[in-house]
Amino acid sequence: MQSRRANDLALVLLGTALLGAALLPWLGCSQKSTDVAAAPSSPPPGGSAPAPAASAPATDSGFTVSGPLIVEHQLDVLAQREGVIAELRSEVGSHVRAGDLLAQMDDRQLMADLEAARAKTRSTEADLKAWQAEAKVLQSDYDRAEKMWEAQITTKEQLEHAKFKAEADQFDVQRVEQLLVNAEETQRSLELELDKTKIRAPFSGVVARRYVRQGQQVAKGDRLFWVTAEGPLRMRFTVPEKFVGVLKVGRQLAMTVPDFPGAEYKAKVVELSPMVDPTSGTFDGMVEVVGAPRSVRPGMNVILRIDIRP
Repeated sequence: MQSRRANDLALVLLGTALLGAALLPWLGCSQKSTDVAAAPSSPPPGGSAPAPAASAPATDSGFTVSGPLIVEHQLDVLAQREGVIAELRSEVGSHVRAGDLLAQMDDRQLMADLEAARAKTRSTEADLKAWQAEAKVLQSDYDRAEKMWEAQITTKEQLEHAKFKAEADQFDVQRVEQLLVNAEETQRSLELELDKTKIRAPFSGVVARRYVRQGQQVAKGDRLFWVTAEGPLRMRFTVPEKFVGVLKVGRQLAMTVPDFPGAEYKAKVVELSPMVDPTSGTFDGMVEVVGAPRSVRPGMNVILRIDIRP
């Protein structure tokens, strides 16, 4: 009986040992998982967590703007009247001065009309002189008739007749004077039209484009040439309002040209807007390039550096 109880106890102890051995790996994994889940999220001693990008605002020391170089005098030369281009005097790249002839229209008909108008003016001037001379004679006749009337040598009818002739001649003088004015105005109008056939440079610069050919028929308002000045080179820019107290007229700024790496030029502030745009919080300005070589040309893109410190 005792031997049987000892055997049963041995079996229970053996089963408990086997069950503990089976549960030991599971208990270890659970403890490991609990340790991982409970690990603190703070960095290890001596380390630091990265700060968010928006947590500290950037402290810019300056501002850069880019844009094209411009010149004040830059425009298309338009035809002021219709006609045929008879001769071209300038080509693309030609350097011109103000008033230089760029092209000539056919002006033969206008020249003929102008000569006829000048002849009409000369003829009317001669007629006026003749009427003025006759008016002086008739005025003298009237003055003499008046004296004779006062001396009771002539009749009243003779005095009035002399008076009417003198007055009528004065009206003829006034009429011819108006004819002369009209003739001179016609002549002046034709001279202006003749001058429009001469296409001239509006200012000193260079011919950048030519839109017409010799022998081409053009209408009033057609583009003929594009003339641009070579300087001064300028650039317009827009900056935030925080630069209101930084930028002053006359201040020089650093300027670079992407087409010429490594080279730096100076640009002087020549104009600043007197007001800030409340919508965008910006204001406009303009700089003028100082001492740039001829290789820097209008239309090139440049970069302007504006330091926040005056």
